[in-house]
Amino acid sequence: MADNQKNSGSTTAVKNNNNDGTNQLTEDLGTVVHATDPAAYVRSLPAPIRRRLKALKRLQSDMSSVEAKFFEELHQLECKYETLYNPFYVKRFKIVSAEVEPDDNECQWPSEDEGDSLEDDFKKKASIDKSPDSECEEMEEEIDMKGIPEFWLRIFKNVEILADLIEENDEPILKHLVDIRVRLLNYGAPVSKHGFVLEFVFEPNEYFTNTLLTKEYTMNLGPDPEDVLSYEGPEIVKCKGCSIDWKDGRNVTVKRVQKTQRRKGQDTRRTVVKTVRTHSFFNFFSPPQVQEGEVLDDETEDILSADYEIGHFLRDRVVPKAVLYYTGEALDSDESEEYDEEGEEQESGCGGGDTEEGSEQEPSQ
Repeated sequence: MADNQKNSGSTTAVKNNNNDGTNQLTEDLGTVVHATDPAAYVRSLPAPIRRRLKALKRLQSDMSSVEAKFFEELHQLECKYETLYNPFYVKRFKIVSAEVEPDDNECQWPSEDEGDSLEDDFKKKASIDKSPDSECEEMEEEIDMKGIPEFWLRIFKNVEILADLIEENDEPILKHLVDIRVRLLNYGAPVSKHGFVLEFVFEPNEYFTNTLLTKEYTMNLGPDPEDVLSYEGPEIVKCKGCSIDWKDGRNVTVKRVQKTQRRKGQDTRRTVVKTVRTHSFFNFFSPPQVQEGEVLDDETEDILSADYEIGHFLRDRVVPKAVLYYTGEALDSDESEEYDEEGEEQESGCGGGDTEEGSEQEPSQ
């Protein structure tokens, strides 16, 4: 009996010692858990924990491989459904460009904000004898209006990330933009390389001879073999624009600058005219060309980062839901998502203190 009590006491002592050791380890870990140098933090851990972390990283790597296969299959599924979506986009283009007029059945859509139709409004005005003829003529012009003029220009001006690219000289040209299409690409081997093309369709105009301007994006669906653990899904790794065949004196991406130069050793001067690039939306079609493995300077990296963001936004949001960006309804949805994300970040924060507002950098081209 005494021996049993002794053994029990020993067991309790061992448990207490283990608890003390665990508590001490937890306290030690707590002192470095917020270290700014992850490598230093890992080195500070006991060897058994470092060993187990390697196993967890191995699992993480395997999970990334499975996730990459998911995105590869998802891209193939998107390619399959692209053919199902295309007829809707074609019909949208025809309505916007006045190639077809939707019938009454196609125009059935509930709306609480709309008043009487233009036809009813015109009939009411026409029935009032004292209404000026000019008002009736104005209503006739509205009824005769074809398609939806400046559909895509309005969308661009509504979306901040696109409006920031537009200069005053760009607007008359963008009035001739009649459609934007997305075409998915499969490059074949390697399987992880895919992409998409943005196609900007223009009606004949006095600025350039092209009727189609393109921007091609190459995407890597799988993880970087040299940095597997940082994988967060598909990313754009390269983009390519196209040549714009500007008509004489119509190129809005350049301007002429006159400079006066003094001849060295002489008291004579000469005027030199130089052509320099200027800000324009159409610089979007001539992005910086980067060789594989090239180290980018900060300016080029910022330009490409903004370019990739715009490409994604056009493909995933603007083109599929163009009518909602035209009316502004999609903008309210985007703002709600931003507020939700900000709210989640504030709720997940630990402790009090001031919050720092992020600043949005204007994309440059």
